[in-house]
Amino acid sequence: MQALVIAAHGSHLNPNASNPTYAHADAIRETGAFDVVRETFWKEEPHFREVVRTIEADEIFVVPLFISEGYFTEQVIPRELRLEGWDPELWDSDGIDASQATLTATDTEKTIHYCGPVGTHDAMTDVIVGRAESVTGDSDVGEGFGLAVVGHGTDRNENSAKAVRYHTERIREMDRFDETKALFMDEEPEVDDVTDHFECDDIVVVPLFIADGFHTQEDIPEDMGLTDDYRNGWDVPGAVDGHRIWYTGAVGTEDLMADVVLERAADAGADIGRSIDHDAERTRPTDADVAGD
Repeated sequence: MQALVIAAHGSHLNPNASNPTYAHADAIRETGAFDVVRETFWKEEPHFREVVRTIEADEIFVVPLFISEGYFTEQVIPRELRLEGWDPELWDSDGIDASQATLTATDTEKTIHYCGPVGTHDAMTDVIVGRAESVTGDSDVGEGFGLAVVGHGTDRNENSAKAVRYHTERIREMDRFDETKALFMDEEPEVDDVTDHFECDDIVVVPLFIADGFHTQEDIPEDMGLTDDYRNGWDVPGAVDGHRIWYTGAVGTEDLMADVVLERAADAGADIGRSIDHDAERTRPTDADVAGD
């Protein structure tokens, strides 16, 4: 038997923080790729520390539903899972290269394939582009549009910005959008000044966050000038300084995220068969879907 554990942060304050985790887990269950699929959280139940004990499978693939390598993926999750011999050096990563490490959970003797976070996987690039397609209702969106990939950014962890810059550069190399730029909340260049960084009339803004919460639903819309008060909502697209801003909300709520989780597990050796193809078919928009947006 093989099992999948999706490890996310969760929240005591925001009841919707765990919604993407449950949604992606349900989508993966539908594929039948794993005998067992479990969600686990730092701030909600079931907790990281207990989840492995609830699974009968001897081989478990753990995929962190986090954007970057850092405190939670390198310290908290391995500690709580009791991964014997864990060291971040096992990932042999410079902040965006984490793949997997196979270890043993000391209290259960189960084999744990501990994967890198979803946010640094190459497949996340396609999810960001898919997010732009979803918000505009245009599967060919790009010409005449700018794309802003937004991260938190912080001086406390340089890896926080690496994933944002990495995917921004990959999308820029596609030469799909007229302009593609990385913006941040807490470092330069800042999302507050989004219109200063683009010449395009239309700008798609995609926050590289797992779940919608305080930052994506309050800070960013107000900082960009989409609304004076987030409680009043905002238009999509919204008019700001002569530009149209297509704000998507957190990328982690995109259905295609389930594919990234599956890709992470497959890279670690999980036998998922044609599950990624199955899930991609489930999430691919039809002509009717696009026409109805």
